[in-house]
Amino acid sequence: MNRYNEQAGIYRARNGVFLGVCKGIADYFNFRVFWVRMTMVVVFIFSGFWPVIGVYLVAAFFMKPMPIKPLESEGEREFYDSYAHSPRSAAQRLKRKFDELDRRIRRMEDEVTTREYDWERRFNSH
Repeated sequence: MNRYNEQAGIYRARNGVFLGVCKGIADYFNFRVFWVRMTMVVVFIFSGFWPVIGVYLVAAFFMKPMPIKPLESEGEREFYDSYAHSPRSAAQRLKRKFDELDRRIRRMEDEVTTREYDWERRFNSH
């Protein structure tokens, strides 16, 4: 298994030939991509055009694209999974976090810029 799939999940490769399904499967099962593609060709020859194309497109639809960098924590993996499923909800989640940070910074600024803080700082410095 490659470093992207150590934690869990099977991903479409970003640098695959067509949608990265075969390369993603090869990476996940630690096969050479040539053999996965050859298997797809053999199945294509024996089953026909539509079954293989249908399964391939369904796999491409359900497989998330491979992360650009390795996911190093459970939180990163959860965020990537939520982003891969719904970019809008991931963006809303980030916005809520930044709004919370903004509120915390404003509270700290308010505390530091009050007259009481200034007097207390002057009093403690002497």
